[in-house]
Amino acid sequence: MADYIYLLENRLSKAQRAALLAIREVARTKGLTVFLVGGAVRDMTSGSPVRDLDVVVQGNALKLKKDIEKVHGAISGESEAGQALFVRFPGGVRMEIGSTLSATYPKPGKPVFKPATILDDLRRRDFTANAMAISLNDGSYGLLMDPLNGVADIENRELRLVSNYGFIEDPIRMVRAARLMARLGWQMDEKTQTRYETGKQENYISALDDFHRGYETEEIFHEEDPLRVLKRLESEGWMKHLSPALSVAKANVAELERLRDSQTKLQMQGIHPETASANFPLLTAKMAPKDVETLKKSFPRQGFVSEIESLENEGKAFAAELSGKAATSPSQAWKMLYAAAPESVLWVAHTSKNASIQAKFKGFFSEWGSAKQRVPYALMQEMRIVPELPGYDELVDKLFFELMDGKLGTVEEMKAYLEPYSPPAPPPPVHLRRPRVAKKDAKPAKSRKKAAVVVDGEASDAAAAESPDGSEAKAATPAKSATTAKSVAPAKTAPAVKAAPAKAAPAKTSAPAKAATPAKKATPPAKSAPAKKAPAKAPAKKAVVKVPAKKTPAKVAVKKAPAKATPKKAPVKAVVKKKVPAKKAAVVKKSPAKKAPAKTAKKKR
Repeated sequence: MADYIYLLENRLSKAQRAALLAIREVARTKGLTVFLVGGAVRDMTSGSPVRDLDVVVQGNALKLKKDIEKVHGAISGESEAGQALFVRFPGGVRMEIGSTLSATYPKPGKPVFKPATILDDLRRRDFTANAMAISLNDGSYGLLMDPLNGVADIENRELRLVSNYGFIEDPIRMVRAARLMARLGWQMDEKTQTRYETGKQENYISALDDFHRGYETEEIFHEEDPLRVLKRLESEGWMKHLSPALSVAKANVAELERLRDSQTKLQMQGIHPETASANFPLLTAKMAPKDVETLKKSFPRQGFVSEIESLENEGKAFAAELSGKAATSPSQAWKMLYAAAPESVLWVAHTSKNASIQAKFKGFFSEWGSAKQRVPYALMQEMRIVPELPGYDELVDKLFFELMDGKLGTVEEMKAYLEPYSPPAPPPPVHLRRPRVAKKDAKPAKSRKKAAVVVDGEASDAAAAESPDGSEAKAATPAKSATTAKSVAPAKTAPAVKAAPAKAAPAKTSAPAKAATPAKKATPPAKSAPAKKAPAKAPAKKAVVKVPAKKTPAKVAVKKAPAKATPKKAPVKAVVKKKVPAKKAAVVKKSPAKKAPAKTAKKKR
């Protein structure tokens, strides 16, 4: 169902969709169901151009005549027996609106119709490819009904009779088969072909009635290539039963070819004329006037005869407008061509000998349309003129007409023309600034606990300083004391590491010393061993550590650390003055590790 909804929306022209919508509204107000049937469904399914529309309603279609006229549908003819109306809608849309009927044939060519359902109506039709319907009703819109499997025959490009007695019951079906084969290029299936040959030999066509004779003759003029159809019907021998005066020999073949060429050019520009009224004078060009009048009277759609007779006068009126002052510029002529009736445009393009008019048609077909390629879409984008802007399409059309007339030759002229349509620039985006949050001060590096130095029974910490880059400066703090009972041995320093210092585990302090006993001999100060030089990545900075005076009365001398980098694995002995050597500050590795407790020197006895 979704596929046929797509076909209804995309395969039909805008005018055809508008005509179907109008009929749907009329049927809805009358409480009738409505279906699209026949050739329109066949052409949509097969991909052929949809030339006309056949619609049926479940009810008497003749009662819709006044309602159809209210929606601008011109009634061009009707059939009381078949309860059908022939309507012409704006845009050259031809539509046949009939009733759903069943048919019986007491005599060949003499049907008796009765109201029926849509499925019964499909089963009484000629060929399976024409016995399909699409619902146009709310709730089932787009639903395909194909009780006789016409889709398969469309795929096979075959015409197959719905009834085995189809050609006997209604012999006009043999003429229709020849016409459809000439137009579509299809063939009849084997059984249908056999019955077709039998019908020709048995002269079924003798039962043809006047209504169908005139109907099929008129259909020749509505064909896209009427000359090809006329040749096929002549070769099959059907024209002597339809209209003996009408033949290929009496047609203006050269002018028919020129007319088709003009039609093709107009279609490429978006103008789609109905060619039937223009085909008639060319197909009957060599016929006697009396035969032409007889032919016109045989048509069931007398509205078509009115179109033929008025075509000449409408063409002359349009030619006068196109050559007047109102169409001096290309843009004015362009607008006039699209506003006029497509059939009048085709007739003037084909028949006019006026040089000015022919020059305008030449420009219309080949030159004027190229102005669309010069529309400055990039410049419009820069000037914020985008498709979402109200009136964008109208502005593009105005710009197109200006370019067509040879105006706006430079970029500056285009900018000046577009400036009034350019919207103001949007305000700059607002950036909400978050309030500044004061950065937290960097946590000071935790100083490592120094090894405790016992001087006169009190603990004294040797300070160790760290350089900013993570290297550790060493400082020796000798303590002065005349009466020192015990001396503290210097602690071994850990090898320096490359990475930034981590938290050091607190070093265990030496146990408090016993009561100090005056030494007999003063110990000479130990000489510091020279430190071995080792390569290091970053030189150590100088650090000065002061021992608080409150903790120890001894004066502490602080020696500056050597400027060079701390050697790896080379212990540096601290200088001890007056018998009390100070502990060395330890350099720790990256991973925290507990320091070994400093060994206290044994008391000399």
